Amino acid sequence: MGFKVAVVGATGNVGREMLDILAERAFPADEVVALASRRSIGVEASCGDKTLKVKALDHFDFSDTDICLMSAGSAVSKEWSPKIAAQGAVVIDNSSCWRMDADVPLIVPEVNADAVAGFRKKGIIANPNCSTAQLVVALKPLHDHAKIKRVVVATYQSVSGAGKEAMDELFSQTKAVFQIDDVAAKQFPKRIAFNVIPHGGDFMEDGYTTEEWKMVVETKKILDPKIKLTATCVRVPVFIGHSEAVTIEFENPITAEEAQDILRNAPGCLVIDKRKPGGYVTPHEAAGEDATYISRIRTDPTVDNGLVLWCVSDNLRKGAALNAVQIAEVLINRKLIEAKRKAA
Repeated sequence: MGFKVAVVGATGNVGREMLDILAERAFPADEVVALASRRSIGVEASCGDKTLKVKALDHFDFSDTDICLMSAGSAVSKEWSPKIAAQGAVVIDNSSCWRMDADVPLIVPEVNADAVAGFRKKGIIANPNCSTAQLVVALKPLHDHAKIKRVVVATYQSVSGAGKEAMDELFSQTKAVFQIDDVAAKQFPKRIAFNVIPHGGDFMEDGYTTEEWKMVVETKKILDPKIKLTATCVRVPVFIGHSEAVTIEFENPITAEEAQDILRNAPGCLVIDKRKPGGYVTPHEAAGEDATYISRIRTDPTVDNGLVLWCVSDNLRKGAALNAVQIAEVLINRKLIEAKRKAA
């Protein structure tokens, strides 16, 4: 018998992507259940060639569920993830709720899959922030080779990272600009169409935002607490795909050519770096793809042992849904969980 998987938040951008990826990767599930709030009861959601009817989270019995992919926001996860875990399902949560909990592993399978075994403490595994996920996939193999001291990153984050309503706002604002109508900003503090907004999350006392803080603390937890990192997170008028300009300082020497070779052989990475017009990847090409694309690898002449690179990935996939499914695959492949129906 295969596994029973529940997807909470199945009507959202990431939830729908989770359902698609489960089907794409032929995940060993005998049953997949789509869950959301009561107002979504009966809404249809596709999982490969199957059409699922959404059920209400607060009426669902998880006692025979093996894995719960949670993508319903921090408030829902804070309330429900412990309840679901108490019924014996492993929760893989996409929100920020549990990421910095010492008893909850924060996992990117290409980077720290071994840490997944720590899920037994609370029955919960955390997915990192979408910007962090692609960053650490690129940093890990370079860190193993030359040991990273410091990272400076500027993100160019698509609106899908802020949800479906944010995508709708970019569309409606763009349409309004062309039709010379009033441009209304609701999801973002300023107009996003034909603009960039240097603001993600909430502002903190030190002037950084919570989106920037997440990248710092999550990179340390996933990769190495000794790495110094500073970030500037920027929202750009792109529907899908986050991009990052990354400057890295290493303890040991590393050339751009060495970095190219290392990254070409690294799991989850795809190097496209032809050093000519168009010889790099943009979020348009990365949308719908699983890889973390790396381009523009070059030496930083302002520091000893420095490199600069461009990193692009589909934030709904590697930044969220794909990473969650990959974590579930690690649990199964390493025999850390067993299907309840098989065990019964």
